[in-house]
Amino acid sequence: MKKLLFTPGPLSTSRSVKEAMLEDVGSRDTEFIEAVQEIRDQLLNLAGISTASGFECVIMQGSGTFAIESVISSCLGPGDQLLILVNGAYGERMARIAAIHKITYHTLAFPEHEPVNPEELKRFLETHADISHLACVHCETTSGLFNPVDQIAAICRKRHIHCIVDAMSSFGGTPVPMDRWPIDFLISSSNKCIEGVPGFGFVLCSRTELEKCRGLARSLSLDLFDQWAGLKVNGQFRFTPPTLSLLAFRQALRELNQEGGVVARERRYKTNQTILLEGMQQLGFKPYLRPELRGHIISSFLYPSDGTFHFERFYGKLQRRGLIIYPGKLSQAQAFRIGHIGQLFPDDIRALLSAIAEIIREEEGTDNEKIQDQKKINP
Repeated sequence: MKKLLFTPGPLSTSRSVKEAMLEDVGSRDTEFIEAVQEIRDQLLNLAGISTASGFECVIMQGSGTFAIESVISSCLGPGDQLLILVNGAYGERMARIAAIHKITYHTLAFPEHEPVNPEELKRFLETHADISHLACVHCETTSGLFNPVDQIAAICRKRHIHCIVDAMSSFGGTPVPMDRWPIDFLISSSNKCIEGVPGFGFVLCSRTELEKCRGLARSLSLDLFDQWAGLKVNGQFRFTPPTLSLLAFRQALRELNQEGGVVARERRYKTNQTILLEGMQQLGFKPYLRPELRGHIISSFLYPSDGTFHFERFYGKLQRRGLIIYPGKLSQAQAFRIGHIGQLFPDDIRALLSAIAEIIREEEGTDNEKIQDQKKINP
């Protein structure tokens, strides 16, 4: 039975992306080195930038969090201070990274159901003149909302603050024009909207700011500057790269181009979102976010308020049908999440909705049987 992943990643991938991993390749093979260079160039192109315009792409082995930790632990010097904007679990994770590396940091928190408020950010910075770097999440998949990264980055540039953006779940699924948005470090990973498989993250960054990272790293394997320097010298990684994941990703990038690029992929994801939201509300589920804040990457739905909903049972019934959704991550509400991204199409969303409707009927039938049995016991 084919599984469909309605999650924020890993995602459902095409057969051709999987088939790209069927041939072994050495990490020093010319074919592999050329594939890595193609990937780096294409990623820069997706952001509207290039090496000629002063930007670099650094690939980092591991999950997306490895790449985020690489940036945070590599680009701040001993006297620097980091401000982290938090309105979900992934902003909080960046704060944990900063704490572990003993980086001086502050957090500016917003409710999980609200985006970052640029005016509040300005007020905070007026009283914290020592902030040198700012980190934020573009699409906070805790809830599914998008933060106004373009405005945040502009505020940073005006105050000479270096801007770090976790675009893990957005890059490739919505335009992120780094040629117009003054972002210094943008981070994403292989198994999100570009629809590759897990294995590495990547950093798109200003070469000027990257060169300032020399000697600042607090880790050997996550040293962002040294990783770039190694790739720059001979196209090779310092330590064993995920060769097959990279070959799959090259194929995924080609398929993104064949689909019509980021704009076309965003259109498909938004269509998936519209069908899902309309269907789930017809089935009685309430979205967590207000309509104007609902992003097209993933949706959070509140548990029904009657107290009869059991997520693990609901999840299990969907899983047995080959349909995988995601538990919630909200701190103030009980919810579950359904992603719209990956190799998912409108018919896949309709199949999920049909299965959920079937499960609801099953549950209602079970509840009615319990009521009838109770009446027999206590007529």
